[in-house]
Amino acid sequence: MPEIESHERVNDILLGPLERPALQWFAAHMPAWANPDIMTGIGLLGAAVVFAGYALSNLDKGFLWLASLGLVLNWFGDSLDGTLARYRKIERPKYGFFIDRTVDSLSEFLVFTGLGVSPFMKLEIALFAFIGYLFMSIMVFVRTCVDGHFQISYGKIGPTELRVIIILANAAIFFFGNPQINLSFASVTIFDVFGLAITGGLLFTFVVSTIRQGRYLAKLDA
Repeated sequence: MPEIESHERVNDILLGPLERPALQWFAAHMPAWANPDIMTGIGLLGAAVVFAGYALSNLDKGFLWLASLGLVLNWFGDSLDGTLARYRKIERPKYGFFIDRTVDSLSEFLVFTGLGVSPFMKLEIALFAFIGYLFMSIMVFVRTCVDGHFQISYGKIGPTELRVIIILANAAIFFFGNPQINLSFASVTIFDVFGLAITGGLLFTFVVSTIRQGRYLAKLDA
């Protein structure tokens, strides 16, 4: 199995042509005291702001903007920690991989449970979406260990695109509301449908990727 130090980072996302130059610019202009650990902390703080924004949206939907701000902070810290380490040539591959992945899991827990405690999405649907995220995380981590590919994006979609989609959904709910759909067996909101779509997309990608990668590795080991 390949060492963590030699893994190949694959992040072929739709917004990559915009994100990569922006992150390089930020890395070049960050003050000396702003190290990768601080960036990781900012990312976690952003996730906590997301949770608070969604929780407070029970009082006023204007707090959706706070949740969106938290997503921007989360992107800034989570995306810049590794970029900053590589720019300054102060990488700590094993430590960085361990801390970044564990903090990411906690951050996503805060984001998804925040959605679940808001008045816009049922908690069980939000937790199903979180389970879908964990499935994909397992896929990414196992593949990193097996073939050295740290695959962040699938089908041009990665964490950055998911954040943008959620921010757009927040804005849509603020301006247009969150209509309820009454079915014969349940009542769901538009945001519930959105959560189910994310869950389905994550699980579908997990299953397809697992089958594809399993066939590839079976040929290598034949």
